[in-house]
Amino acid sequence: MSAHRPRSFHPTLLVAAVTALLVGSVVAPASATAAQGRDPAHTDVLFVGAHPDDEFQSLATFGQWKERRGISAGVVTITRGEGGGNAVGTEEGPPLGMIREKEERSAVALAGVRNVFYLDKPDFWYTLSAPLTGTAWNRPPQRGDDTLERLVRIIRATTPRTVVTMDPRPFGQHGGHQQAGRLAADAFRLAADPKAFPRQIAVEKYKPWKPDRLLAQNWGFDGPAGRQCAARPAKDPRTGLPVVGVWPGARSRANGRTWAQIERDAARRYVTQGFGSLPAKVTTPPDQMPCEWFTVLARGGKPVPAPVRGQGQLRSVYAEFRDWTRKAGMPWLANDAQPAYPARPSTAAPEVAKAPVVDGVAGPGEYPGPELRLSHWEGKRCDGPADCSATARIARHRDDLYVLVEVTDDRQGAVLDARNDCKRHWRTDSVEIALDPRGRSDDTSTTFKAGILPYTSRGGPCVARDADNHQGPARGVTVASTVTSRPYTGYTVEAKIPLALLPAAVDPERLTANVMVYDSDSPDKTGKSRLAWAPYTGAQADPYVWGTVRLPGYVPPSGRPPRSATLPLDAARSADSRASVEQSRRTGVPLAGGPRA
Repeated sequence: MSAHRPRSFHPTLLVAAVTALLVGSVVAPASATAAQGRDPAHTDVLFVGAHPDDEFQSLATFGQWKERRGISAGVVTITRGEGGGNAVGTEEGPPLGMIREKEERSAVALAGVRNVFYLDKPDFWYTLSAPLTGTAWNRPPQRGDDTLERLVRIIRATTPRTVVTMDPRPFGQHGGHQQAGRLAADAFRLAADPKAFPRQIAVEKYKPWKPDRLLAQNWGFDGPAGRQCAARPAKDPRTGLPVVGVWPGARSRANGRTWAQIERDAARRYVTQGFGSLPAKVTTPPDQMPCEWFTVLARGGKPVPAPVRGQGQLRSVYAEFRDWTRKAGMPWLANDAQPAYPARPSTAAPEVAKAPVVDGVAGPGEYPGPELRLSHWEGKRCDGPADCSATARIARHRDDLYVLVEVTDDRQGAVLDARNDCKRHWRTDSVEIALDPRGRSDDTSTTFKAGILPYTSRGGPCVARDADNHQGPARGVTVASTVTSRPYTGYTVEAKIPLALLPAAVDPERLTANVMVYDSDSPDKTGKSRLAWAPYTGAQADPYVWGTVRLPGYVPPSGRPPRSATLPLDAARSADSRASVEQSRRTGVPLAGGPRA
């Protein structure tokens, strides 16, 4: 997120003209606007996201549109973020979802957004897979298009002129974000088709509705900064599509603060996600303040065309995305979608005659294999080896894998409760070990992943499985740690992982793995730096990145068939939310986008 700084600003005629150009096509004809203005469900702009807080980096835009042109905005949030972290408590699952709904409603209200529609779909652990997310959102006995049907119904009920959503492209972003973008694009097209979900028209008495424009957030666009950023024509270099911007440095007429500052105030309402630790004041000078960028996917109700650049030798995830773009009538979205993955690192885990003692110390002869050096993967770069650096060693004894990770660190992170917070390892200093038994997984639901806290409020370490084939207690895994103190200079973590715990029999020539270190340097349960043996983007959630670990001499026992993933799919319900129930009564839009009686 960009850090913005407020400064006095008097809008020029140029900026006013640009704003009019940008929002003009959002406005309905006068007669339509008058009719819709009497409809309590109507909104001029409808944002579609996956989780509470997905809209927050667009709130300066929505606030300006509301104040300058009277253009209302509403939000569809497909889940309540039940699978996310909690930086201020131990609630998880549906109770956490209810807290996040309150945060979201409070935040978006600062930008003049009144209605937030939840689809009551389950949020589970962090994944980079849109297909896995779609499966979770439409699990039996629901039909495979249940989420899409609900979203089409909400578009027909709220009659927006513009739909804004998330980037549907697959690389390096949450699978829920990708799936929200795909669903919004499909619903944008189908809401106008009377043959799509015809019961909504014949029985529920909705009318087909054709929005004019479809925009996608473009957080990674490197456009110009300053008040004139919205005035310059821009094009996304990957898709070839036009990009439009809204400058958050303009001041609100209501209170004189910049919209960047109002957006920051809103972001700090999402305290469960650690956003409460963001600086209270925006400090970026206006001439360095970038626009909020949006790719124009469709206008006039039709996709904006662009040249198509095909890619060969696509991996499964990217081939599936390419096929979706063709069905959606926007094949150019697949341009350069698959990155140039680097060569996988590789090593061997030698077999040792005597099992290492799991005590947090590298004993003589326990780890004869090569030392693996971890390097920066995400977050702030370390301020030298003493700030954060790490190495790992791997060995095997019979049917057990042993991993020893030595971490140098100059400042201790939050001390968490082993009983309630062990699975939230990425909120503080921790180690994560990921294993793909066959080396061919497309997402982590067919892998094993364990997060290890080197220290807890009980003194010793704890371990839990996270975002893998069976998230929860890491039964059967043995861990130990040694932590330096007075002064604190780091820790060593050692783990014994029975290969029988992996979701399939191990292929000794194709096992892939990653070892990651999270460095916090803060007591507020937020991360700072991340290191990994295989340090490419998506290191913790993209098995395509992980390195190969050969197991010389290993023969897996027979009788270990692949195990299906168990996903935590409890979702909070709108029927249990007083705010959602009251909104439904006021707008007439059924709870969770369900059918109208």
